[in-house]
Amino acid sequence: MTDHSRAEVCAAAIADAFKDDGEIFASPMGMLPMLGVRLAKLTSNPDLVISDGESLFLGGVPPLFAKADVVEGWIPFRRVFDVVAYGKRHVMMGATQVDRHGNQNISAIGDFARPTRQLLGSRGAPGNTVNNRTSYWVPRHSPKVFVEQVDVVSGVGPARAKAAGPGAAKYNDIHRIVTNLGVFDVRGADDTVRLLSTHPGVSVDDVVAATGFALEISDDVPTTREPTESELMIIRNVLDPKNLRDREVPPVEAAK
Repeated sequence: MTDHSRAEVCAAAIADAFKDDGEIFASPMGMLPMLGVRLAKLTSNPDLVISDGESLFLGGVPPLFAKADVVEGWIPFRRVFDVVAYGKRHVMMGATQVDRHGNQNISAIGDFARPTRQLLGSRGAPGNTVNNRTSYWVPRHSPKVFVEQVDVVSGVGPARAKAAGPGAAKYNDIHRIVTNLGVFDVRGADDTVRLLSTHPGVSVDDVVAATGFALEISDDVPTTREPTESELMIIRNVLDPKNLRDREVPPVEAAK
């Protein structure tokens, strides 16, 4: 068995979320999503279209936060909305809350009329979730994040999209939720969150204890696959030689 950190397992799981997308614009939001998407670009899905997160389409795959090495196009912010409407995009966002129906909140905590915490605001989450394949990355899985019902719906889950009608439901696709504990989707009974795998060193009981609602869990939950030797080489020597990944998922959660 290869030595690897939990962050490296998460990066490989994120890469797997993008591996079957083909030629599509990958929009990772956050450091681990960026690492996973670039890993997918260099391994399982070379057709992915990636950007520098600002205004350039990249022809090469530079290390995290390095200056673009090969530029093949221009994607200023206003043009991103054209891509969102067109739908050829897979975005991986963060989530302050996710509920059992896959709704996401990045707007506020508490009663919407008088929240106890103001967050980012819904920003692009509604448009993303009704137009594009959408996944979520949660670096600290806890009952405060995985709640029975989100305080504010920013990203729309499949049940709510279907209730809103075909305009919202036709392209709604909550593909994966990757956390520091496991991998999930929203294809459980009645469009609820389902546990797909637990990361090495994590038990199903660990996930249940860290989740504030009843998950759909099969009788035999597999372990998330370990990154290959080739993937570890790419992560450690090419994409993240400064080991920024461990800042997001600490090395105390290392798996061997």
